Amino acid sequence: MSASPPAVVASHISKAFGGVRALDDVSFTVVPGEVHGLLGENGSGKSTLVKVLAGYHDPEPGGSLQVRGVDVKLPLKPGQFRALGMGFVHQDLALVPSLTVLENLRVSAIASSKQWWHISWESERRQARASLAKFDVELDLDVKVATLRPVDRARLAIVRAVEDASHGRDDAHLGGEIVFLDEPTAFLPGRETHELFALIREITGRGGTVVFISHDLDEVREITDRVTVLRDGKVKGTGSTSAMTHEELIEMIIGHTLAALEARHSEATAAPIGVSIEALAGGSLSHASFDIHQGEVLGVTGLLGSGSEEIPYRLFGALKSSSGRVVIQGRSYDLSTMTPHRALQAGMALLPGDRQNDGSVGSLTVGENVTLQVLARYFKGLRLRLARMLHDSKTLLGLFDVRPNDPAMKYQQLSGGNQQKVLLAKWFQTNPQFLLLHEPTRGVDVGARRQIFALIHDAAGKGACILCATSDYEEAAALCDRLLVLRRGKVIQELRGDAITKERVFEQSTGGSTSESSGG
Repeated sequence: MSASPPAVVASHISKAFGGVRALDDVSFTVVPGEVHGLLGENGSGKSTLVKVLAGYHDPEPGGSLQVRGVDVKLPLKPGQFRALGMGFVHQDLALVPSLTVLENLRVSAIASSKQWWHISWESERRQARASLAKFDVELDLDVKVATLRPVDRARLAIVRAVEDASHGRDDAHLGGEIVFLDEPTAFLPGRETHELFALIREITGRGGTVVFISHDLDEVREITDRVTVLRDGKVKGTGSTSAMTHEELIEMIIGHTLAALEARHSEATAAPIGVSIEALAGGSLSHASFDIHQGEVLGVTGLLGSGSEEIPYRLFGALKSSSGRVVIQGRSYDLSTMTPHRALQAGMALLPGDRQNDGSVGSLTVGENVTLQVLARYFKGLRLRLARMLHDSKTLLGLFDVRPNDPAMKYQQLSGGNQQKVLLAKWFQTNPQFLLLHEPTRGVDVGARRQIFALIHDAAGKGACILCATSDYEEAAALCDRLLVLRRGKVIQELRGDAITKERVFEQSTGGSTSESSGG
């Protein structure tokens, strides 16, 4: 292996978005035949680096790239990574559930064929069988992907990525594909994770190279040979995985030892219970039960796929639950039949994580977005009292410090922080009893983040019960009175008061402790 050139050498890669440097002089080397972990917190630059290597982002001038010892001109053209022998599997897998295994596996080859208008399905079937057999993967070529187990979908996506990396290369017979896997185990139970690891070892055993991106340090320590850690867009270290302890990895990722930072929190108030969730189940969740006190901000967190990110949507009826009840101010509601309309009537409000697609209408004005939930109050007969709506909108936007305070401006023209404040204003004017938040400060700057925290705490101060699902451990530490940590669909730890620190949450979420604790 020492005689071979590195699989990938990316040198002095930088990338900025507006005034924010996502990558700052990053150099990254991957050795042939290894599983290389790429680690870092959310926003550390991992995804940006991968997207530069995939040709999705153009880096700033001054960087360079070598693949198997050959200089490659930057920026890469879209799709050029295939000709370089690289393949990518993203978190959503990019499979088409309504198509068969065969169709999903061969779609790239068919699309790039010079005779795409005439498909020999017998030939495609032979090649698909050979691709799966190469890695000892057994799948029925004729079943719809929608019917597959999650692990089989992941294995299919990985095999397809390897085949895509082989397609069109002059030296494809030599093997050596380089596959980037972004959180491939996020939605898998533990037993299926080991099946996927067997496939990863099969790839490296055949001379391929795998870059493994994950937040789960137990998995990282099990499957990777070396790791590179990014923090704030910079490389903070590279080394042998076996030579690092769990605590050393955490310190490199976070930037501090576990005892270095001790955030100060007041205990949640001893107010009456305002909301009770009983045996919520569905998707990744397995009979979660917990209470929320009046005026309390309860956080739920965990790695992607832990189930924490599903909780707000299942409570609101945006995702179907198989069982469960929610009791709000003494009134009980069946979560298996919950709908968003019924949730609104019950006094719930939901601020979704994807504000662009799920929380707003970008083509409408700021004023139209902020009044969507109370539009009926501006009708007199069949006539919309537009002047009053604009006046009230401007007043509300001022209260929430939306800048600029212009109800006629298109919503999509606002910055991320101001978009989020518009959505908070939209919901807070309904005076919800139970406010559901998902990633409330995702993609906003520091100033707006502080303002949003203050608005949420103000709502709690007025007695609202607030549930916040977040994957941002710093946000969890700064915002929540009490925090439930989930793994594999179950609450495994409850943190209160001074125990809610960014470092402690990270440790619990990534497997630093397996102690069980009930919510409550």
